[in-house]
Formats: sequence, structure tokens, C-alpha cells
Amino acid sequence: MLKKIQRRFILAAMAAFGTVMLLILAGINAVNYYRTTSMQDHLAMELLTHERTARSGPEAPPPPVREKRGRDSETAFMTRFFTVHCDADGGIKEVLRDYISSVDEETAKAYAQAVLLKGREKGYYKNYRYLVSRSEKGISVLFLNTSIQLQSMRTLLFVSLATGVCSLLMVFFLTLLFSRRAVMPYMKNIEQQKRFITDAGHELKTPLTSIATSADIAAMEHEGDEWIENIRRQTARLTKLVGDMVTLSRLDEETPFPEMSRFSISEAAWEAAEPFAVLAKAQGKTYSQRIEEGLILYGDTNAIQRMISILLDNAVRYSDDGGEIRMQLYRRRGRVCIEVSNTCNLPDVSNLDRLFDRFYRLDESRSSLTGGTGIGLSMVRAIAETHGGKATVQSDDGTKICFRVVF
Repeated sequence: MLKKIQRRFILAAMAAFGTVMLLILAGINAVNYYRTTSMQDHLAMELLTHERTARSGPEAPPPPVREKRGRDSETAFMTRFFTVHCDADGGIKEVLRDYISSVDEETAKAYAQAVLLKGREKGYYKNYRYLVSRSEKGISVLFLNTSIQLQSMRTLLFVSLATGVCSLLMVFFLTLLFSRRAVMPYMKNIEQQKRFITDAGHELKTPLTSIATSADIAAMEHEGDEWIENIRRQTARLTKLVGDMVTLSRLDEETPFPEMSRFSISEAAWEAAEPFAVLAKAQGKTYSQRIEEGLILYGDTNAIQRMISILLDNAVRYSDDGGEIRMQLYRRRGRVCIEVSNTCNLPDVSNLDRLFDRFYRLDESRSSLTGGTGIGLSMVRAIAETHGGKATVQSDDGTKICFRVVF
């Protein structure tokens, strides 16, 4: 129980911190990308406007660049770009490479054709930010060298990811270190509750035994007395309830079954189901079963048999008159499955999973008549989970209910 709560605490803490860290890193990189591309697009637009208004020669001064946030008067001398002018059909008319030397004319033409095929107005192509401008005179494509900015964005992304991973590792180890102390008050509360249930169960056994013995003696002297019979029924029900509560409390312990071993669940299921087949027939109900032979499970034989007995007992108790009960044990995709289904009349199918809650009942009046305690299905789920399995329930139309346990 302690390890399970610790794992949940660590997972919750890591999920919360990881989500916040992911949002922060995504926000930082998104803002940096938007800011960088906006500056590059504005600069490309200024350069393209300059190219349209004046055809500079090789010795011409660099185009004027207005000082803006993130740029100064030296930006114009540091800017490397080239422009490709095309006609309206995309045919290349002129290539201007006055402010770049690393790209020849053929490469510039190839870049322009590749960009025009994309059909986008702006974006990245290799290490260049391009801008496509269309007018009556034709199409102009400007390529701005952004290798330094791209490397800067990659560096920021790498550093932020590395920082996030290191932060997650540090938080994980710190959470692992302090998790036991964090859940200790909760664990003490649970231990006190379990100790109370166990102690109360032992204390109640003596008076219940005394009441049952006195009722048996009184029944011999006053045979057929309905009040005495009622005392005996309620005493038996209370004794069973106390025993189930103590058992359920033990199932919450770290190792409820210290001597688990491999056993034939097929044989265990046959043995557990046999008395319920007779009971169902005696009540005029149809019982059928399909148990696959040779299935092996690692666990506690008595606990698995008790789980099957609880499911079959519920099916017999709560199935409608003349109803059908079916029990199946089979292997599917490497997993052992137990299914117990019965016909019934469910008033509500929206909260069926609450049947596994302690003392929850769909129909209080009928449960009282059938003698149910309301914790049997809680024991089913607890036994399944202690064996690494899962218990579920479903009903499609409210006329049939199916409990399934998968190991």
C-alpha cells in the first residue's frame, strides 16, 4: 500500500511539474521563433522594396535599414541576401547577388524555382528566409541569409530541452526522497483505520459467538419461534460482515498473501463453482459454465476461489426468477479471464463501477432481503488487484450484467 501511494504521489508530482515545464519551454521557443521570423520578414520586406526602387551596382552602398528593436545601424552591413526577379509566369529574368558571395547564379535560380513550386509567400528554405512578392511587373523572390539566427534558435531549443530534462530529473529525485515523508500522515491514518477494524472485529467475535450460542439454546427450548430465528439470522449476517471487513482490511496490506505459488486456476474454478451450480438449479435458474483446461496462475488459491465464489453468489442472489447464470474461464492474448454473468433487471446502468465501492448497493431493499453485506465486490476488486489483475463490470441494456476479471 505504501509503495502504491508513493508511486501515485510521484507520478502526480512529475506530471504536474512536467506539464508546467513543457508549457514554459514551448512558450519560450514559440515566442523566440515568432520574434525572430517577424524581424526577418520585416527586414526582407525593406530589402525587397529597396531592390524594386533602385538597381544597385556592385559598388553601391548597402540598402538603408531603419533602426528597429533588435537592429542597429550596423545591421545593413551585416545582412547577406540575394534577389531573383521573374516574369508573371515564373520565368527568371534577373538574379541580383550584390550582397552575397556564397551563392552562384545557377544555385540562386534553383532556389527560386523550388520556392515558387511550394506556392507559399514566405518561409524557410535551407539556411535562407525567403519572401515572395507579386506585382504587375512580375514576381520577385528575396532570400535572406539567416544561418546565424537559425543556429541561435536551435541552440536555444537544445539548451531549453536540456534544462527541462535536468530539471525533471532533479525534481524526480527530490520527490522520490521526500515522497515517503509526504504520504506518511496518510499512511498512519490508514494503518489506524485498519487496526481499528481488526481490533473491533476481534472484540465483536466474542459477544457474537455468545449471542449465537444463546440463540441456539433458546431455539431448542422454543422451537419455531420467529423472533429467535430472526436473532440467529441477523447474528449470522453480522458475523459474516465482521469477517469480511477484517479480510478486506488485510487485503490492503503490503503482502496480504505471503505464500503465493503457481496453481491450476482451472481446477480451482471447478471446485469453487460446483456448489453454486446445485444452488442455482434448486432455485429454478439455468446455470452454465465453460472452463478451459490447463490454465495456470501465480497467486493464492484460496483467495481466487473466494473471489469466484463471491461473483457466483452475487449472480445467484441477484438474478431474476428463472434467470440464466453463466461462468467462463478462458485465456485470451496471453491473459487469464474470468467472466460471471446473469440476467437481471437493473434500475440504472450509469454507475455500475460503483458496485465495487464498499457498502454501495443499486437496490437497498432487495439487498437487505437477500442478505448481502455490500462489501463482497470490494473484496473481488481487492483480490484481483493484489494478483496484478483488474475487475470490471458492464451491462448493455440493463437486462444482463457481466463481471470480468483479467489477470
